[in-house]
Amino acid sequence: MTTERLLNLLARPETPSREVLAAALALEDFRPVYELADHIRREHKGNVVDIRAILEFSNHCRRRCRYCGLNAANRNLGRFRMPPEEMVETVHQAAQAGYRTIVLQSGEDPWYTPERLGEIIRRIRQNDDIAVTVSCGEMPEDDYAALKESGADRYLLKHETADPELYDRLHPCGTLKNRVECLKNLKKLGFETGSGFMIGLPGQTLATIADDLLLLKEIGCDMAGIGPFIPHPDTELRDVPEGSTELCKRAVALARILLPECNLPATTALGVVNNGEKNDVFSCGANVVMRKVTPTRYKALYEIYPAKLGETHIVAQRRELEEQIRALGREPL
Repeated sequence: MTTERLLNLLARPETPSREVLAAALALEDFRPVYELADHIRREHKGNVVDIRAILEFSNHCRRRCRYCGLNAANRNLGRFRMPPEEMVETVHQAAQAGYRTIVLQSGEDPWYTPERLGEIIRRIRQNDDIAVTVSCGEMPEDDYAALKESGADRYLLKHETADPELYDRLHPCGTLKNRVECLKNLKKLGFETGSGFMIGLPGQTLATIADDLLLLKEIGCDMAGIGPFIPHPDTELRDVPEGSTELCKRAVALARILLPECNLPATTALGVVNNGEKNDVFSCGANVVMRKVTPTRYKALYEIYPAKLGETHIVAQRRELEEQIRALGREPL
């Protein structure tokens, strides 16, 4: 199939097929697709980059995902839980620094019950005019509803792979069916719903990446994080190579074409592999960037994958990021 034919199919209002998306991912010259994605981004999102703060408040996790450094089988990791008072104060500092969204992220930690987490969210909303995104894994629908009632605006739950067999191999503690059901419940409850997936998982193909993109479209995701797999030395996938940054950018561009209004971050993982690629993805359809506000003493312990992390300076790092975004010709928000 020619590049021109693929572009015509991608630009149509109808959802492209799995075959078309896989063929696009395989193009020798992807520049015309990047240009289309960037045009759609400008039309629907303008020239703004939305800066969002991430607070990682617990690295306890009951799941055993074979790629994640937080998995319950990792005995080499020192575990932590942030006290609710410290969480509320850290979010207040982020709001004072100019952040308009906080992402409360943790492993699946039963200590933070819906009641406890709901009270934290209520206190945050009472103190500060800041949108609250929660990313704490799978829960029953009633628990999601309780978080919504407490004031949570958004929920992020990456599906990681839309291939059921690959999902089963990587997740001995859950099923793709249940993960997708959770995402559909979140959408039904009125959350701005986020998902996403990794590039470079063992056994992944261009066709399964196409399925990942189509699942985002099926759910109607409002956010989607797409980043490279990075091996962690204390997991079963320690010897698997890192995922391709080029293929990540291609997937982000196609996600922008499929979901013009979706918020697409330049993921932290992409910057870990290659910071230049993280900047470059802003010309491929991305419009969001995340910055950690996790206090320094906890930061290195929240190690889903290895990364070099310095001390946390919430105000200074926010200003630095704003300058970097302006240097790219975009406007920080």
